[in-house]
Amino acid sequence: MIRFSTWGMSGTIATADARTEDFARERLDHWINEFDRCVNRFLSTSELSRINERGACDHVMSPTFELVLRASLEAADMTGGLCDPTILNALAALGYDRDYDELAGGTPDSGTTAAVPGVGAISYDPARHFLTLSPGVRLDFGATAKALLSDLLVRELAPFGGVLVEVGGDVAVDGEGPNGPFVIGLATSLNVTGDEPRISITRGGVATSSSTTRTWRHGERLVNHVIDPRTGDCALGSLVVATVAAPSCVIANALATAALLWDEDAAYYIAQAGYAARLVFRDGRVDVVGGWSRDEVAA
Repeated sequence: MIRFSTWGMSGTIATADARTEDFARERLDHWINEFDRCVNRFLSTSELSRINERGACDHVMSPTFELVLRASLEAADMTGGLCDPTILNALAALGYDRDYDELAGGTPDSGTTAAVPGVGAISYDPARHFLTLSPGVRLDFGATAKALLSDLLVRELAPFGGVLVEVGGDVAVDGEGPNGPFVIGLATSLNVTGDEPRISITRGGVATSSSTTRTWRHGERLVNHVIDPRTGDCALGSLVVATVAAPSCVIANALATAALLWDEDAAYYIAQAGYAARLVFRDGRVDVVGGWSRDEVAA
């Protein structure tokens, strides 16, 4: 088993055959370096930072940048625009304009939020690999990028046997471990106790989004990183933790993010999409959707 840290999050790679670990480490290093070079908004030298700074002009994208952009646009499409890559100005307006570890002391409240322009402000020409942003638009790929990292690693490692990749709590799996199906715990906070509900999984992705874990003080308010594109503010609903199981980690992550904004309607939208979920509300109520086992809720 490989344990690692990246982008302020912990991660794990588990393989059925320990002989694949050296290759797994090589591919992990490759993709982390690629994502840092292309889509890390906290690195001033990244392709994303340069594009955000240059603004409304044509950009010829690198293959990795385009890969992440396409995943982000697909996430926006499947969630009706609620998982939106054009949220960076709104995040910055809430103080998230620096590394998360630097937010511990809180940020001053300007009393305003920033509008989220939506994917209509992105012009993408796949034939020429061109990207053009409307004036003032800045992109953030954070949640989609970490989910895509899990999917990419699983895709490359699966031909050598069962593999599980977890980045910041988001999981992608293909096949079984050395002792049967991989089993994962469903943490609802950063304080893992070992008593969390557990599920087994052999293929696909499981992602959790929470409005109570990545939080900071913005003036007198406690805010979080889940931006509602309809308001420019953070998620404020009664649904505080959403865990979704789907065919890929990118899909699961997009729906888990959107679920916090769908709030009481999340079960309907996830069921309509044909996927399964576990939803935890602020009052302690737990609901399950689709094929999610109710036995797990009681565990």
